[in-house]
Parts: sequence; structure tokens; C-alpha cells
Amino acid sequence: MRIVRLANFVTPTSGGLRTALDRLGRGYRAAGHEPVLIVPGATASDEPAGQGRVVTLPGPELPGTGGYRVLADRRRIADLLDRLAPDRIEVSDRTTLRWTGEWARRARVPSVMVSHETADGVLRTWGVPAPLAARAADRLNRRTAWAYGRIVCTTAWAEAEFVRVGATNVVRAPLGVDLERCRPGRRDPAVRARYAEGAGVLLVLCSRLSVEKRPGTALDALAELLDAGVPARLVVAGDGPLRPRLERRAREGGLPVRFLGHVADREALADLQAAADLCLAPGPAETFGLSALEALACGTPTIVSASSALPEVVGTAGAAAADNPAAFADAARSLLALPEAGRRAAARARAERFSWDRSVAAFLRAHEAADARDPVAEPDARPAAVAEPPRPQEVGG
Repeated sequence: MRIVRLANFVTPTSGGLRTALDRLGRGYRAAGHEPVLIVPGATASDEPAGQGRVVTLPGPELPGTGGYRVLADRRRIADLLDRLAPDRIEVSDRTTLRWTGEWARRARVPSVMVSHETADGVLRTWGVPAPLAARAADRLNRRTAWAYGRIVCTTAWAEAEFVRVGATNVVRAPLGVDLERCRPGRRDPAVRARYAEGAGVLLVLCSRLSVEKRPGTALDALAELLDAGVPARLVVAGDGPLRPRLERRAREGGLPVRFLGHVADREALADLQAAADLCLAPGPAETFGLSALEALACGTPTIVSASSALPEVVGTAGAAAADNPAAFADAARSLLALPEAGRRAAARARAERFSWDRSVAAFLRAHEAADARDPVAEPDARPAAVAEPPRPQEVGG
């Protein structure tokens, strides 16, 4: 099958979504399919890649997002879809690209929308009051559930907002982690010493530095730990529009924080994740959290927002904390009090429950596409629903 995928908010320095697109595309190719990815960029291009054909269309840059672009020219995208004649489409943006579900319906092409974040969670992180965010999210999700043949959610937490509006075409397919690249054996005392700079506890934040990720919580948690006498240091791997503000906060507060910016070398990033004692993932709207799972695979326990889907992913291999610095600091002290060997072994064991082969198999089932490799099925993945999704006014009352 030719599976045409469309995604917005992807840049050379973006993290989880870019990784997921790459690994799923490679998996589709290995399973005998033809993936084509359409993304926005500064200029047009059409190139082969490990994940399949990648078509870049010029798209405007969104102010204040640190370089994110969107596919805005509907006519050009529709013409391209007509020429590509996909057997399936897979869309990773439920807002500006939702119209592609209508295109697929008219073209009689089965369609899948992948929910990479919860709508109400994102709205809440941008300051929208919770009741208003929930109502707006419900309206958006009703329309999304009607527009696409299937909605793929990576966790039960992400699935819940569609269940809430009565959507019947939701399937679950978890993402995966590179268990070969991310492994405890990468832990190197020399690397740890270079980043820790004499501190007894090395914390790491691997995140885009934007509002919805709440990176400031990590800096404030560090301050709480220092005030409690914990000799900690924080290394931040990631970039984004909040970086200048965060650097100023660290400088003015005298906090031992090192900002690396975007780390393009995935091997170096894994070395850092393995060297850390704890990873922090404070984003309250995360639906899966690939960087947190990568840290677990490296043997590093992770502290996550209790408001996000990450407690479901991390399980007992880390800690879930309320969305405030004191709670994150308390969770850090609790984890550090555990024997190091045991907590690191538990982190790795949890990560081993996720693999990209299982993830690809679950996504292909959502597409009703065969997999020539016939991998082991993911236990949590549900079979695709076959019912026609109800129209918006009929869902949820």
C-alpha cells in the first residue's frame, strides 16, 4: 500500500514527532509498503529517505513557535494528494490539516488521524480555563472523529477525550523506543563527570522549550532541591521560544543549569540520558513522551507530570508528581533514596515493554495493512473499529 502521511510542526530540531514519523516510516517500508511523508518547510523538495519519500512544501512559519511551519496551501496539498493516489492517508495534526479527512472521504481513501496531544491539555497549558478548554476540545474532537475513518491514540489517557464525546472509531497504538541505541550500558563515568561538574546529582530535561512543555518547572524543582541541601545540577537538551527566558532565570537565580540547545547527535543524547541520575518530564499535556521513554531505556528513572499520560507509560519505573516544583523535588528525593542498581534496572525493564516493531504492527492494523514481517502483536493495541464515525451533532449529546 502507498501510505501518505501528512504532518505539521516538524522541524530539523523537533523531537518526539519527528522521531515517531521516522521510525514508523521505516517500519512501513520494512513491512513492504510505500510510505510518503508530506511536511512543511522553507522551500520545496522531494527526496528519498530511510523512512521513505519525503515531500516538503513551502509553508509559513508560525510566530513565537521557534521555527514551526504549517502546510497552509490547501489546493497545492490536494493536487499533490490527487497525484500521489494514496491507498491510505495518515495525518498528524488535527487542527489545520483536519480538512484532509474530508478529502479522503470524497476520494474513498481510508484515513487515520494520530492524536499526538490532547486538545484540552494543550489549551489548558496556554492558560485557557479548564471548563472552557474541555468544551472547546469536545467540539474539536467531535469534528475530528467524524472527519477521519480512525483515530489512533498512543495511550488510554489520550483516548479518553475521544471516548468522552462518544467517538466509536478510536484505536490504541503505543509508540516505541530504540532499545539498542538507548541502553544502560551507555552510562559512562567520564560523561557523567563532564556534565555533573562535581555535583552529586545530575538531572536532565530533554524537551522542546515551549509553553506546553512547562520547562520552567524543572528549573524551579532544581532550586527546591538546592534549598533542601541536595547537590544537584540540571542539563537541558532542547531548544525553543522560551530558552532566552529560562537562561535569564537560571543566571539571575544562580542556578547550576547548562543549556545544550538542540542535540542533533542521537548517540550523544543517549549518552547524556544514561549519565543522568533522573530525567524530568514536566509537560502536563504529553500523550506519550518519547524522551521520557528513551531515558527509561537508558536506565534512568523519570519524574513526570501527574496530569499527563506519562504515568501510564512510566509505571513504577519513575514517579508522577503534581504540576508544581515542590512536588517534583519531593519525587526526586524519594527516587534518589532508592538503591541505584534497583531503580535503574526497573527503568530499563519498563522500557523493554515498548518496541518500534510492536508499534509499527499496531499502526498497520489501524490501517488494515498487512505486515510482511508478522511481528509480535502489542498486547495493548486494540483492533480497529469498523463502525462509521457519527457526525458531530450526533456524538455525546
